[in-house]
Amino acid sequence: MTLLLPPPTETNEWAPEAPAPALEPVRPAAPPPAPAGAPEADDPRARRRFNQADLVEIVGPVAAGIALSLLLRVVLDWDGIMGTFLWAVIGFMVTYWVLIQERLGRLQAADRLVTMMIWGTGVVAVAFLTWLVGFVIVKGVKALTPSFFTEDLSKTGPLNPGGGAFHALIGTIEQVGIATVVVVPIAILTAVYLNELKGRGSSVIRFTVDAVAGLPSIVAGLLIFTLWVAGHGFSGVACSAALAILMLPTVTRTSEEILRTVPGSLREASLALGAPRWKVVGMVVLPTARAGLLTAVILGIARAIGETAPALLTALGSARTNLNPFTGPQANLPLFVWSLIRTPNQTQIDRAWTGALVLLMLIFVLFTLARFLGNRSQKKLGRSR
Repeated sequence: MTLLLPPPTETNEWAPEAPAPALEPVRPAAPPPAPAGAPEADDPRARRRFNQADLVEIVGPVAAGIALSLLLRVVLDWDGIMGTFLWAVIGFMVTYWVLIQERLGRLQAADRLVTMMIWGTGVVAVAFLTWLVGFVIVKGVKALTPSFFTEDLSKTGPLNPGGGAFHALIGTIEQVGIATVVVVPIAILTAVYLNELKGRGSSVIRFTVDAVAGLPSIVAGLLIFTLWVAGHGFSGVACSAALAILMLPTVTRTSEEILRTVPGSLREASLALGAPRWKVVGMVVLPTARAGLLTAVILGIARAIGETAPALLTALGSARTNLNPFTGPQANLPLFVWSLIRTPNQTQIDRAWTGALVLLMLIFVLFTLARFLGNRSQKKLGRSR
């Protein structure tokens, strides 16, 4: 008996099917290269160049504002410079708004007007500060001689040339120095408690510090006058106590903000290695924020170095050099300026302006140093300004 078998086929039905070939993802075509000088793709707004149309849009409103202010000055018989300036600004703003709205629309007009107001405010502020500093320099440079830093007024009459502010410089250094020595450890420890420990009394302490920061300086002087000067007499250390009250909130709040800039990863890494909290604060947090803490101290010194009312009620002032801040009245630079500027004598007034110039130079140096240390602290923490 013969069996008929089916003819063999080319494929085996029991063999597994071959996997389908994987499809390659379709990649978008690369954008064409941008031309040279074009803004980057992630730039939200391209910088607009100043062209001739912008110049006309500024010069025209300026002329219109000046013409309006002069017209009102003539018609209404004004003599004040401030009113003339304000009306010139108003005329400029209105004319500028109308021109931009007619050419570009209301939205662009609002944007341009606000931008112009911001720039104008900045220019006015810088111009005013420049005028103020220049005025003090011109007035104070007349009596700025080497003897101004080496002599006092104990042997110099009101009409005699010479004399200086040596006694005031000594008093300023001693009074501010004592206040700084007292304030710095208290302020930094308070900032550590507020930012690192965050105890139960943190909110109360922070509220108290903020309240004292807004305290008028004369109130601090009255407080020390009542508690100390009334029974022990005027002295430089009494002025230091009043200045310490004014410096404490400034240094505390600034130090707290500086400690907040220290990355939390440094604390976590130190705690993970088994270091106790006090070592983390003393050997990691404070060394990292050292430059910022010095900035806080310098800002506190600059806050207190120019105060006159507390010194008037506590140190009283003197024309002689008093090297002992614990006994007797003592002068400082704010008292030196205040006492001489009130006299109807041009020689004394020139000395007062020179004292104001020296005081301005000291504050400028302190703020420059604070800015330098602040930038150094930001670079140390990996940030940039």
